[in-house]
Amino acid sequence: MTDTTDSRTWLPEGFEHPERVDLASGFHLRPIRADDVDIDYPAVMGSRERLWRIYGDAWGWPPETMTYEADREDLAMHEQEIADHVTFNYAILDEEETRLVGCVYIDPHDEADAESSWWVVDDLVGSDLERELDEFVPHWLQSAWGFRAVAFPFNAVD
Repeated sequence: MTDTTDSRTWLPEGFEHPERVDLASGFHLRPIRADDVDIDYPAVMGSRERLWRIYGDAWGWPPETMTYEADREDLAMHEQEIADHVTFNYAILDEEETRLVGCVYIDPHDEADAESSWWVVDDLVGSDLERELDEFVPHWLQSAWGFRAVAFPFNAVD
């Protein structure tokens, strides 16, 4: 991640991040909020072993002992970082927002315009949604965010 004292501009002046992005699969992306904990916690902990294999070494997340309250605190931190345009965490939600099925992360990066990764819950691995994200996210970051060079350290991107 980029040091906040870096003089390089992370986002253009006046940038407004997308508040909702509809996906062809019927799901949508929305900035995550602390009050999403009721649907985030089961999604994360239900896929914890696979998520740890992906993010554990780099982020130490999600810990085996993560509590509901620790998840709420983590989501509140993400919500504030989004408001401050420090980093972005988009929940992947069903239309009614009764199920969180993954997340898309967008962060500053030292050697690229940004770094991004995404995950889906275990029961959607290999699904049309996961394939859609693999195709959609890189293009979305270019078209909606204006990033030319994005690092994808956790996802296979062509």
